[in-house]
Amino acid sequence: MTEFQWVKENYVAGDLALSSGDTLRSARLHYHQIGQLNAPKDNLILLPTYYGGAAAGNHPWVGRHSPLDPDQYCIVIPSLLGAGESSSPSNTPGEQAGPNFPAVSLYDNVMLQKRLVDEVFGGASIALVMGWSMGGMQALQWGCLFSDQVRAVLATCCTARCYPHNQVFLEGVKAALTCDQNFRDGHYPSPPERGLRAFGRVYAGWAYSQAFFRRARWRELGFDSVEALLQFWEQDHLAQDANNLLTVLNTWQRGDISDNPAFQGDYNSALAAITMPTRVMPSTTDLYFTREDAAGDAGRMPGAALEDLNSEWGHIAGGAGRDAPSHRQILAAADSLLDQRGP
Repeated sequence: MTEFQWVKENYVAGDLALSSGDTLRSARLHYHQIGQLNAPKDNLILLPTYYGGAAAGNHPWVGRHSPLDPDQYCIVIPSLLGAGESSSPSNTPGEQAGPNFPAVSLYDNVMLQKRLVDEVFGGASIALVMGWSMGGMQALQWGCLFSDQVRAVLATCCTARCYPHNQVFLEGVKAALTCDQNFRDGHYPSPPERGLRAFGRVYAGWAYSQAFFRRARWRELGFDSVEALLQFWEQDHLAQDANNLLTVLNTWQRGDISDNPAFQGDYNSALAAITMPTRVMPSTTDLYFTREDAAGDAGRMPGAALEDLNSEWGHIAGGAGRDAPSHRQILAAADSLLDQRGP
């Protein structure tokens, strides 16, 4: 048995043409890797990241306790553009720094990840693309664009586009951040702390369900009050860059797997292209990626089965290692998909 460790790498892509018509200068894709690609190049698993999350946030899905076992698979976690690890407002020098960072789409992220797979991993066949929230949106984007390369898709607590009420929710957290007078249209000399704190507090009310708070499920996270939970969310967002948050929020709001040259806005055709075995796993209490919207999407994907996460944790249920019963259910679904189409 080999002792594997996570390796952190950067794929340097040079100037990257974006779907908006802009160019991201000196683009860089940060990723984590564990396990090795086999000789047939058919054991690659991709775990794209979620909103506000670093690559390490997906680590709990992986290990010898899991079907995502590095003894068997080469597992790669590519970080979202704009989120602080790959090219982002906070780490891009020169004229594209801060609020001048260009708009990035789901399509841009996945096309850059495609280059990583082709150039670093030899165009490997992908056993599974799996993600939560925006990670799931990217997984579905992979599925419709590259059905000849992706053998299975698992998408938790997400939809294939950002539906109107989801967009309105995001407008609310955006307003909470940008109303801070120190935000200065993104040209802040120091972090807009009031705005970041407000962003975290508003977001917390959407991330969990009403039942989560009614039944004091926050105690399971070690908090002794709702206020303690809200202070945790404040501190978490104080550690993030405001322009990064807004850049990825814009990617999310504009998210639509048909908004690209391949499908030219034909949403039904994009969904119909997801023909490989696919599991769509909404939380029954998710307030913004709703079960109704996810079920509507899944019903138009030929390869998809809908499997509910019956959880009081709201949107958070779909994350790696967050809600223990949901975590086990998600890994069981991954195991099933890998059994169907694994190496």
